[in-house]
Amino acid sequence: MLMLALAGSGFAINFWAWALLSPLGPRFKELLGLTPAQQALVVAVPVVVGSLGRIPVGALTDRFGGRVMFPLISTATVFPVLYIGLAGQTSLAALLVGGFFLGIGGTAFAIGVPFVNAWFPPERRGFAIGLFGAGMGGTAISALTTVKLVKSQGASAPFLVTALVLAVYAVVAALLLRDAPGRTVPTTSLAERLTATLRLSITWQASILYAVAFGGYVAFSVYLPAYLKTAYGLDQADAANRMAGFVLLAVLMRPIGGWLSDRFGPVPVLVVGYAVLCAGALTQAFTPALMPVGTIAFLSMAAALGAGSGATFALVARAAPAAQVGSVTGMVGAAGGLGGFVPPLVMGFVYGWLGSYWLALVLLAIVAAATAVLTATKVQAATRTRAATAVHP
Repeated sequence: MLMLALAGSGFAINFWAWALLSPLGPRFKELLGLTPAQQALVVAVPVVVGSLGRIPVGALTDRFGGRVMFPLISTATVFPVLYIGLAGQTSLAALLVGGFFLGIGGTAFAIGVPFVNAWFPPERRGFAIGLFGAGMGGTAISALTTVKLVKSQGASAPFLVTALVLAVYAVVAALLLRDAPGRTVPTTSLAERLTATLRLSITWQASILYAVAFGGYVAFSVYLPAYLKTAYGLDQADAANRMAGFVLLAVLMRPIGGWLSDRFGPVPVLVVGYAVLCAGALTQAFTPALMPVGTIAFLSMAAALGAGSGATFALVARAAPAAQVGSVTGMVGAAGGLGGFVPPLVMGFVYGWLGSYWLALVLLAIVAAATAVLTATKVQAATRTRAATAVHP
C-alpha cells in the first residue's frame, strides 16, 4: 500500500502543477490584454503536451520503471513551474513557453498505471489502479488554491508552493519508491515497442472508451460553470461550487469503478456507465429544473464518467501484455486527455448557432450509446478471446 500511496501522491502533485494556468486564465487575459482565443491557447498548451507526452513516457516507464520515472518527471516539472512563477507571466510568448514545458507534469499518469499494475495481482488491479487514478483530483487542488494564493500572497506564490511540493516529493520518491519484484522489462527499442502497441486491439478499444469517459470528465470540469451560468443564470461562485461537486463525485467514483470491475468485470461496468451517461445527457437536453432533476442528471453523469474511467484501466490491466502496460497506458491516456477538447468546442459552437445547448447534449447521448454498444459487442468479444488465449496459449 505504501507504493500505491506514493504513486497516487505523485500523480496528484504533478496534476496540481499541470493545472496551474487554467484558474489564472481570466487574470492573464486582463493583465496581458489577451483575446479569448489567446487565453484558450494558454490553457490548452500544457493539456495537449501532457496528453501527447504520455505516449513516450508510458513506453519509457515500461523500460526504466516508476522508481526512475516518478522522481525524474517530478523534478523536470519543477523548472517550468518556477519559470512561470518568477519570470513567465510578462507576455503571451513567455506563458506559452512555460506552458509547453509545464505539460511534462501531465505525463505522470502514464507512469503510475504500469507501476501500480505490477504491484497487485490481477483480481485487485482494478481497485488499485482506480485508487491511483483518483489522483486526478490534483486539478481540484489547483482550482481551489491558485487564485486565492495569488490574491493573498502575490502572483508567484502558487508556483513557488507547488515547486516546493514537487521537489520534496521527488526526493521522497527517489528514496522510497521500489519497482515490483519480478517486473517484466522489455528489451526492444522505444520505436519497436510503440509500433507493437499500436498493433494491439486493446490499445484502440481502450482509447475510444477513455476518450469518452475521461474526456467527458475533463470537458464538464472545464465547461460546466459556463453552461450553468448561461442555461440557469447562476452566479460565478454558485456555478463553480456545483462544478466542484461534479468533479469530487467523479474522482470518488473512479476507484469504485475499478473495484466493481474486479468483482463483475470491466465490460459490464462500462456498459452500465455509458448507458447512465446517455440517459443523463438526454434528460439534460431538455434543460429541466436544476433542482432536483438537473442536479440528479449531472451527478449521475459524473458518477458514470468516474466509474467508466476506472473501469477502462481495469480493462487495460487485464488485457494488455505485462511488458506493454505502460505503452498502452500512454496511448490511452493521451486519447482521454485529447478527448476533453472536443465537447467544449461543440458546446460553444452549438450555443452560438442555436442559442441553446440541447443539440450538443443529444450528440453526447448518441456517442455514449454508441460506445455502450461497442463495449458490449467488440470489446466483450475481444476480452473473451484474450481470456481464452491466456488459458489455452
